[in-house]
Amino acid sequence: MRYKLLGKSGLRVSELCLGTMTFGSDWGWGADRDESKRQFDYFAEQGGNFIDTANLYTNGTSERLVGEFIHSDREHFVVATKYTLTPAARQGDERIRPNSSGNHRKSMMQSVEASLKRLNTDYIDILYLHAWDYMTPVQEVMRGLDDLVRMGKVLYLAISDTPAYIVAEANTLADLRGWSRFLGIQVPYSLLERDLEREILPMAKHHEMTVLPWGILRSGVLTGKFLKDATEPTRVDPATLNLTHEQIDVVKEVVKIADEVGRSPSQVAINWVRQQQHRAQIIPILGARTLEQLKDNMAVLEWSLTEAQLERLSKVSAIPLGFPHSFLPGNRFVFGSSQTYAAIDNHRGENPIP
Repeated sequence: MRYKLLGKSGLRVSELCLGTMTFGSDWGWGADRDESKRQFDYFAEQGGNFIDTANLYTNGTSERLVGEFIHSDREHFVVATKYTLTPAARQGDERIRPNSSGNHRKSMMQSVEASLKRLNTDYIDILYLHAWDYMTPVQEVMRGLDDLVRMGKVLYLAISDTPAYIVAEANTLADLRGWSRFLGIQVPYSLLERDLEREILPMAKHHEMTVLPWGILRSGVLTGKFLKDATEPTRVDPATLNLTHEQIDVVKEVVKIADEVGRSPSQVAINWVRQQQHRAQIIPILGARTLEQLKDNMAVLEWSLTEAQLERLSKVSAIPLGFPHSFLPGNRFVFGSSQTYAAIDNHRGENPIP
């Protein structure tokens, strides 16, 4: 395991992140306590120190298990959790709680206090805003988060599932005011979901943010198991998948390359994402139901896809980037003559244009 600096910070995190949404069987398809512990121990033994959870995951069980597992060596682990969404109401409590969710300060503060108790820790290494609510002002969010950092209850900030223009405004405001900024953004990214290449990834690269992809296997679709009858427990009902012909072609290409290299389709799909470092700094989040699945997924560190294989996968899964991407690159009428572009192309990434 190697380590990377998270975004625009000096925080060292492992090049893979352990996702713990599967820690706990409250939702019907996760891992029980003992299986979760086996996954956690294996990840730590391989040098992993980056753990991702959320107040919502398995109704709070995920945070409680993570807190238990890290307790003996708290300082070693970098624990990320989230606020915004609300765990299921306490049994027998039917009261409406209008401020128990959302991005606002009250939700933020009470959520962090509850997470600290479940994690059994004095501080959270990284706090994510889990999802944008389209109601709370950006200034309220960033000031509240900065207050948590100044109180020492949170060390670093990140954001998840939020439009690029909101993230850009938030980080610009934070930089201007001297507040803590978002170091990373957690979003779904896979061979079957490349929409992020239009706005989110360019924004993250511009603002020196780490991208932490989830859903890399698209709920198991990219393992190829849905090309045949799948019998193991899954979050997705195969009958509701309705995969398009184009999506099936992507899965078939993943399986084909996996057969060629003697690796699993999961590893092929994960490595394609892991090797998109030219788009932004990327640290994949791995989530597994069993230790065997986690071991297989972590074996991506042993090898890499070739340029030819990357090209095959990128080609079969390509999406139209649309405007302005389709308009700006190479538009001679906007930016000047072909000679000017030739000079730029010759010196791009090497020396300044003379």
